[in-house]
Parts: sequence; C-alpha cells; structure tokens
Amino acid sequence: MDRREVSRVFRGRLMEAMERAGASRAALARRVGIDRSTLTQLLSTEVDRLPRADTVAAIAAELKVSLDWLLGLSQVNKLGADILHESLQVAPSAQEPVDEQIIEWFEEASGTKVRSVPATLPDFAKTAEVLRHEYRVFSARSLDRALGEARDKLTRLRLSDTDMEICMPLQGIEDFADGSGIWRALPAPARVRQIERLLEVVEELYPQLRVYLFDALTHYSAPYTIFGRRRVALYAGQVFLVFNTAEHISALNRHFDDLIRAATVTSTEIGGFLRGLLPGERDRD
Repeated sequence: MDRREVSRVFRGRLMEAMERAGASRAALARRVGIDRSTLTQLLSTEVDRLPRADTVAAIAAELKVSLDWLLGLSQVNKLGADILHESLQVAPSAQEPVDEQIIEWFEEASGTKVRSVPATLPDFAKTAEVLRHEYRVFSARSLDRALGEARDKLTRLRLSDTDMEICMPLQGIEDFADGSGIWRALPAPARVRQIERLLEVVEELYPQLRVYLFDALTHYSAPYTIFGRRRVALYAGQVFLVFNTAEHISALNRHFDDLIRAATVTSTEIGGFLRGLLPGERDRD
C-alpha cells in the first residue's frame, strides 16, 4: 500500500476501534497525550496524515488493538485480551520511576518466577526519600501514588509465592553509594538509609528474593523484566517492547542466566556487599 492507502486504512480502523471502545476524541487525545486537533487531523478524510511511531503505539495500546491491524498490515481484528497473543506489543511507558503497567504485569505473574534487570534500584525497596528525589520533576500526586504502589508491591511480594530474581550492574550500586550521576543531589544520609533499606528487604525475603550483581565492564543489559511465561517487557524509554512468544521469553531467560553466571556478587553475598557500602564499613577499609 502507498502512503495514501495506509492513511485511509488507518483512519477507518481508528474510527472503528474508537467506536468499539466508546472513546471520544477528547478522551482518547487526553489519554494518549496528544492535542485534540492532532487527532482530528488523523481522522480527517481531507488530510493524508499518519501519526509518529510512538503516537500510533500509544493509540493501539489505549484502544487495545494490535499495531498490525491498526496500520492495515493484518486483516485479523484482535481486540482486548487477544492482543496478548501478538508476538510484539508496544506499550507506552509512564516515564515515571514506578510504572502502573509494570505493577499490573507483576500482579498477573503472581505465583510464578519474575526476573528483572531494573533501570536503577528495585522499586519495591526504594525509600520515600529516593522516590521523592526521582519524582522531583513530577507532580505531588504522582509521588503519592508511587509511594503507595511501592509499598503495595512489597506487601504482595511478602504474601505471595512469587519467586523473584534481580540482576543489577555492580557499578550502579557503587555509583548510588558514592552519589554519582543522577544521585548527585541526593544527600549522603538518604543514600545510607536506602542501602540499609535494600539490605533489610534482601535479607528478609531471601531465598524468595535473590539479588545478583554483574560487572558492567564485561557484561551489559538493558532494563527488562520477565513475567513468568507470560511476557517479557523491555524498557526502551518512552515505551515498553513487550514480547509474548515462547521463543522471545526463552531468549531473554538465557540472557538472564548468563548475567547470573557472570555475577561478581551472588545472592548469598549481597548482604555482605551492601554492608560494605555503609560509612562505618568503608572507613575500616
């Protein structure tokens, strides 16, 4: 199809999906994060316009349709839960330190094994001071919600039989302890309290929760989470790339296994490592 035909098909399917979802133009534009005038142009028969990739991904996720169908690449109309059977789903990220979408996927994976390479620190172990530091550019409402979600996730982890493994770069923890990079404006006492909090959670939940540290000089990993056998969510900044096929999930599990095998700090050593980052221990070194 040429651009004009793709635009025509996209426009028709967008209108169909909006009608099925009962979504008005104003409501959809607000939820997707675009101007109503932009959405009006996309629906106009007088303008052959296609949205940006992140916009069409956000529209597909909001209306619960597949990208392929919305763009006319597939004739199969997969709505609602059917989208989970696509090999790839692009889900918008809230671009906040605690993302509601991740919370929902975590709940769905309850009772299975969840494996994660977090972008910074595990959100359920973050102190209010660290969340406040990360949320300083967001609204107070976002911070309050994040605090509640972090507490709820930790409570669910304590009460469920979910088995969780976390792999992080060793240097990321060291940078946090030193106050480097994004942590430069976070006071030293707050960083100490965060390390103590992480140590407390790790020791309380072991062996249900196992944390490993790998050397970023020899290994690299983008942030991602494997939710049992259901999906893998790869964090790509403005969106999550969500893979639902067994092949993709197996590939990322193998990558995670490699990170664990290469860990310079194992799950039985993480407690001693975290204690070594505390001021009194560092002074003795």
